[in-house]
Amino acid sequence: MLTAPHAGPLLQVRRVLLIAFHFPPLTGSSGVQRTLALARHLPAFGWEPIVLSADPRAYERTAEDLLREVPPSVHVERCFALDTARHLRLFGKYPGFLARPDRWISWSWSAVRAGLRLIERYRPQAIWSTYPIATAHLIAAELQRKSGLPWVADFRDPMAQDGYPADPRTWQSFKKIEETAAARAARLVFVTPGARSMYATRYPGTPEENFVVVENGYDEALFEDAERQLTGRAPLNVDRLTLLHSGIVYPSERDPAALFAALARLRKRGLISAQNFRMRFRAPAHDDLLLRLGAETATGDLIEILPSIPYGEALAEMMRADGLVIMQGANCNEQIPAKLYEYLRARRPILGLADPEGDTARAMKDAGVREIGKLEDTLAVESALAQFLERLQSGQAALPDERAVAASSRHARTRQLAEVLNDVTGVPAT
Repeated sequence: MLTAPHAGPLLQVRRVLLIAFHFPPLTGSSGVQRTLALARHLPAFGWEPIVLSADPRAYERTAEDLLREVPPSVHVERCFALDTARHLRLFGKYPGFLARPDRWISWSWSAVRAGLRLIERYRPQAIWSTYPIATAHLIAAELQRKSGLPWVADFRDPMAQDGYPADPRTWQSFKKIEETAAARAARLVFVTPGARSMYATRYPGTPEENFVVVENGYDEALFEDAERQLTGRAPLNVDRLTLLHSGIVYPSERDPAALFAALARLRKRGLISAQNFRMRFRAPAHDDLLLRLGAETATGDLIEILPSIPYGEALAEMMRADGLVIMQGANCNEQIPAKLYEYLRARRPILGLADPEGDTARAMKDAGVREIGKLEDTLAVESALAQFLERLQSGQAALPDERAVAASSRHARTRQLAEVLNDVTGVPAT
């Protein structure tokens, strides 16, 4: 076992090893923003981050824009990694054991060795790893075992759930990672109260204080950059009221079928038409699903499906939308889309399509969102959407509560995570 560095009050430099697959230049996932925010903001709270990530060859999509946001002072170590589904596929198939717990298990082969070298060189006081790429937790668990350093396991959302992952062996690998973290991590971090409660119940032998909530957020500097690029706040479509859903539309977790059915009903009532309304989907990933639903409900002329754009442009688009749409299925009641916090900072009216009993709806209500309808209920979506459009047209639509906006900044969230690091290391804040 490596000797853990001294963590007494005389220590001047406090360092933390961040293990994250999602890091620039990866694009297409909001998960990038959580680790990037830590790299940017932790120094303000007395912590110097060292990042252990994957070689960009493992990423399905990359973009250079967010690389500029990584502070030059932050050391980023990139390790050999392959995407099993792309790089190790032969005749359309690949070995299942090379995709458990995920398709990037190869990252762990070099990352553990690299992590040990980083620990020897930089002498960090703690290790932090983040899901949804479960291999990051595998790497952190091995580094914790070899170094004895306190480990903060950032679960964000639940891992092993009812029916997910569908493959029993993958599900079991997820469960084993959970059990390891519950037994050995100093803290398990979640982004919603529901997820925290679920895991506190699942692992009653773990001290209650080991389960903590640090929600997602938005980066103020990136929004300010996007605002400087705006040449005004012209609407997305001058002659059509336009609602925007920015990001992935999942067939199950964010199934838009009821939304399309509601659009058809509102058109039949004469409340919307192709001449005065557009529902825009930006980078939804499942374009075929949206096109099929549009054809089935005869609403294809009411929707726009547009490709991915650089992150700053996506933020600017949010700020120009007449209204923003959040979708979250009832099967994800313990989760909150990270996009919600960006919507709050965009300071535009928000329509919530989520189970009123779930964490997403709770967060929206706390932020002052008025119109919320259950995503799976066509009549509820129709009612919420009709009220939302009426208030938009009359100029009475509610904007997010400013207190909720301020509390949701990445800077504020990083302060919370820094306090977690202070607690597990026993190092006083500077």
